[in-house]
Amino acid sequence: MGKIWLTRRGALSLLPALAVPPTLGGRPARAETPLGVPDLYGADPLTGLALRGFDPVSYRLGAEPVAGSDEHEITWSGLVWRFAAAANRAAFARAPEVYAPRLGGCDPEGVAAGRLVEADPLVAALRDDRLYLFRDPERRARAHAALIDAAEARWPQLKGIAAFGG
Repeated sequence: MGKIWLTRRGALSLLPALAVPPTLGGRPARAETPLGVPDLYGADPLTGLALRGFDPVSYRLGAEPVAGSDEHEITWSGLVWRFAAAANRAAFARAPEVYAPRLGGCDPEGVAAGRLVEADPLVAALRDDRLYLFRDPERRARAHAALIDAAEARWPQLKGIAAFGG
């Protein structure tokens, strides 16, 4: 019988299962999304970190998002969210819908067209005091009010697909 080898990527994929962060809503962290559905909220598929570990509150506090710390984590919407400070974590815990990206963190242009398109947490914009993530800077530049409105109107239909993996 041959040997079974565990690759570095395979070992890293086991780490989220070993960590037990505090929860908000009692749902466990999700390491990956269903096949064919983009990682919502800019999640890292290996770690289950929303926004690839950036602090969602920091998008409203400065020009660039700030990396969160494993000292300040909570689980919300099936993902681990990290924060740069305890105060940011507390603000998010009080009103996560205010700080989490709209449209599940998917690109508004894709959502408006009826597709779940993964977005980059480093390509973000606040529109009408709401956080949106975009696939690239060109899409962010094209995001006018009518496009955002169309994406918001389409999102309830696509939200079900995202939640159930198609």
